[in-house]
Amino acid sequence: MVEHLGAPGSRKRLTPGAVENFPGDGLFERLARVICVANCLPRKELHEAWETARRARRRLKGGRVVDLACGHGLLGYVMLLIDDTSPSAICVDKRKPASASTLAAALEAAWPRLQGRVTYIEGKLEDVEIHASDVVVSAHACGGLTDRILDKAMGAGAGVCVLPCCQRVDPHHPLAGWIAPELAVDIDRAARLRAAGYVVRAQHIPVEITPKNRLLIGVPGPRVVASAPLGPSISPRPP
Repeated sequence: MVEHLGAPGSRKRLTPGAVENFPGDGLFERLARVICVANCLPRKELHEAWETARRARRRLKGGRVVDLACGHGLLGYVMLLIDDTSPSAICVDKRKPASASTLAAALEAAWPRLQGRVTYIEGKLEDVEIHASDVVVSAHACGGLTDRILDKAMGAGAGVCVLPCCQRVDPHHPLAGWIAPELAVDIDRAARLRAAGYVVRAQHIPVEITPKNRLLIGVPGPRVVASAPLGPSISPRPP
């Protein structure tokens, strides 16, 4: 199937010529134009970060933003743009894309208030210390990486919002006779958050952006305390 360049799920890079596709003075349109001029990011990443961040911010206000498995780090920046009460953000991934610095420079030039507030860390997410006051986010952390991110957030009792993908499925999951194994994985994740005292919100971003569009938000409830790691979101195969 031919990919339409203007589709929100397009993996084609946004270029300066696409600026005219984003008229208007809204925050999203201004953000899109800056990214077009930066000429370094796929259209899909813009829409994923925007739709994830705006839903997360309805439930998770303020706090230091921790963007794990961050890629270019756009989600962390958008979280600050939508809610300026967050003092800072850290963006963590094992390798920093070459164009991440180009993107950061463009965003900080357009919004000088962001300068010095976003730090990119190359390293393992296990080495990052999470605090209860943090807001942990991640878009499309592949497979079990989403579980490790939930582990980090729950271990500190922090708020969390993840957009999972490529779930590690178990065909023998107890719910596999009713629903797709991939959905069963995310239901397990939601159930574990609830069991730990989180208020859970299960949402979607538009499927036109990505078919892997289930968004899981965990808001710390009054009884949330730091917990042990979740472990993989799959049930063991019966003997």
